[in-house]
Amino acid sequence: MPRHTIKFVVFIALVPFILAGCLKLESPSPPAKSNAEPQAGEVPISQKSEKTTEPASDEIPETGLTAEEIEAGWIALFDGHSLFGWKANNDVNWRVEKGIIKADTGKPGLLLTTTPFADYELRFDFRLTPETNSGVFLRTIFDPKDPGKDCYELNLCDQLTEYPTGSLVGRSKIKKPVLPSVEWQSFVVRLEGPKIQASLNGKEILNFKDTSEQQRKIGFIGLQKNEGPIEFRNIYLKPLRMSTIFNGVDLAGWRVVPGSKSKFEVVDSTIHVTAEKQGYLETEETWDNFLFQATAKSNGTSLNSGYFFRAIKGSESGMANGYEVQIHNGIKDKDRTKPENAGTGAIFRRTEARRVVSNDHEWFTTTLAAYGSHIAVWVDGYQVTDWEDTRKPDENPRKGLRLKAGHISLQGHDPTTDLNFKNLKVSSLPAESS
Repeated sequence: MPRHTIKFVVFIALVPFILAGCLKLESPSPPAKSNAEPQAGEVPISQKSEKTTEPASDEIPETGLTAEEIEAGWIALFDGHSLFGWKANNDVNWRVEKGIIKADTGKPGLLLTTTPFADYELRFDFRLTPETNSGVFLRTIFDPKDPGKDCYELNLCDQLTEYPTGSLVGRSKIKKPVLPSVEWQSFVVRLEGPKIQASLNGKEILNFKDTSEQQRKIGFIGLQKNEGPIEFRNIYLKPLRMSTIFNGVDLAGWRVVPGSKSKFEVVDSTIHVTAEKQGYLETEETWDNFLFQATAKSNGTSLNSGYFFRAIKGSESGMANGYEVQIHNGIKDKDRTKPENAGTGAIFRRTEARRVVSNDHEWFTTTLAAYGSHIAVWVDGYQVTDWEDTRKPDENPRKGLRLKAGHISLQGHDPTTDLNFKNLKVSSLPAESS
């Protein structure tokens, strides 16, 4: 079948800070705004025949995830009302109608996540017509030419074809073709190292281990419009191979930054922080490209804290020189699209969260993906930030782009500080295959 998608660019190390071999977005995703904007390939609302409205400004959007799934690490790749966090490679008419991603005209192309993923469980619903030939591209580069090398293409095609639905094009054919259907169908796909498993409508149909020299370790997730109409909904992902960095018993693996005037202690298997003035608890280990997840609770109104990452080792003269994922659940005028102090999930001093979806006095889970210059943040499974750091490289992330590994730290901010943290996990992301 035709191979069409988007252009891959190797992120060449021109300066000491740039990681050789990283995935790079051809067109960087725009800074996160307080309101979701149409992304590349999305039809403006005024042109839609069945427009999907953004949730009211005082509402927390429904992701379809349960509280248990959110705490377990699941995130929504599709928010149900916009293409925030996605980017198309051509003029295919990708659009959102009534909670469904649709496409039916244009040359073959992909709609891809702006965030690359490595090991994960993915679940999604899809609907075909008898004319449809489509697919979901896993760990793909931006413009895959050869599905046996550049990606894992999970084929969606009920026609007579060499690779029927559930096969990996150019790599593995399912043993028994599935019956054609024009109803909604559900896939669960698990990628862990070289192993790829897939279940269709609750039945395993693919169990593949890539032993070739063309293994893909990381890449984007792409929805394909090839021939005929295609529809997708309920697209969720859970990162795998996450390592716990807080044991719930003591602060082994962490240290209080010199000069800190905050108190960090283990209470009821959580890290509890209070403060006189600013202080930081940082990891001894460092990470450059990684996924991070943590659950927190702010025990007060509009309290200020944050997760710092890729931070220079803290000292009394410089306690927190890193990027900061903001924690601040305050909003203006009862409008969740108007965050106070950038809003929970923002990259502080760089972006605003497009919507505050967490509440004080309630546990909420943050997911951070940092790969090269691209940074994305989900709060309770809803993506609030999609940002590309286009600044000039600098050792200090407060001053410019830093790609070097750095510490993760928790912030005590001021005398009102009173927060708890639990379920802190990290997964290092591999460099792109050459």
